[in-house]
Amino acid sequence: MELLMLLKAIILGMVEGLTEFAPVSSTGHMIIVDDMWLQSEQFLTKYVANTFKVVIQLGSILAVVILFWDRFMDLLGLRRSQSEAVRQPNRLKLTHVIVGLIPAGVLGVLFEDYIDEHLFSTATVLIGLVIGALFMILADIFGSKHPKVQTVDQITYKQAFAVGLIQCFSLWPGFSRSGSTISGGVLLGMSYRAAADFTFIMAVPIMFGASLLSLLKNWQYFTLEALPFFIAGFISAFLFALVSIRFFLKLINRIKLVPFAVYRILLAVIIYLLYF
Repeated sequence: MELLMLLKAIILGMVEGLTEFAPVSSTGHMIIVDDMWLQSEQFLTKYVANTFKVVIQLGSILAVVILFWDRFMDLLGLRRSQSEAVRQPNRLKLTHVIVGLIPAGVLGVLFEDYIDEHLFSTATVLIGLVIGALFMILADIFGSKHPKVQTVDQITYKQAFAVGLIQCFSLWPGFSRSGSTISGGVLLGMSYRAAADFTFIMAVPIMFGASLLSLLKNWQYFTLEALPFFIAGFISAFLFALVSIRFFLKLINRIKLVPFAVYRILLAVIIYLLYF
C-alpha cells in the first residue's frame, strides 16, 4: 500500500467526516471526489471504492453514537429509571425516530436501484446542491422566529412524520439529508438545535442499516491489500466527524442555514465551471 494511497484515504475520510452531518451533502461531495479523483486509481475498482465509502460512513456514524450516547441509551430504555420516566413523560422516544424514518426508508427501498443507476453523477449532484440550498434559504426566511419546539424532547409524532416526509428529498444525491430535515424541522416550528439533534439521531439507524447491508454484499473486497486504506479512511472520518458535529451544534442556532446554502451554490458553480 503506497503512502500516497493512505494519504488519499485520510483526505477522503476528512471530506466524509466534515460533510456527513453538515447540511452540504456528503454524498454529493463524495460523488464529485469520486468522479474527479478516486476513480483515477487503478487499485480502486468500482466495488472497492464503493465499499470504502461505506466504511468511512461508519466512522461518521460512530462519532454520532459517541456524542449522543446518553440519548441513545435513553431511547433504548437502558439508562433512566422507571420513576424518572414517570416524572419526565414528554421525552423523545424510539417510536418518534421510527415514525420519522418510515417515509424515506420505504421510498429508498423501492427506488434504490433507480437512484443508484440514474442519480449518482456529478451533474445530478449539482442540481441537488442548488435546489437544496434554495430550500434552506426558504427555511431561514419563513421559519418561526420564536419556535415552539426548543428541544428535541418536545417534538410530536406529527412533526416527526412530517420531517420524515421532507427527508425523502435527500434521496436525490446532493440535496443533503441534514439539509432537508433541519430545514423541514425549522419550517415546522422547531428551533435549529432541536431540528439538528433530531436529524443526527435519525441518521444513525438508517445509515447503519444501509451500511451494514452494503458491507455484507461487498465483504469479499476486504482484502489485505485494501485493509490499510479502509482503516485509515475510517479513523479519519471518525475524528473529523467528532470535531465537526460538536462545532456545528454549537453554531447552528447562531448562524442558521444561509451560510451553508451560499457555500453549496458556490461549490456547484465552481464544479460546473471546472467539470463541464
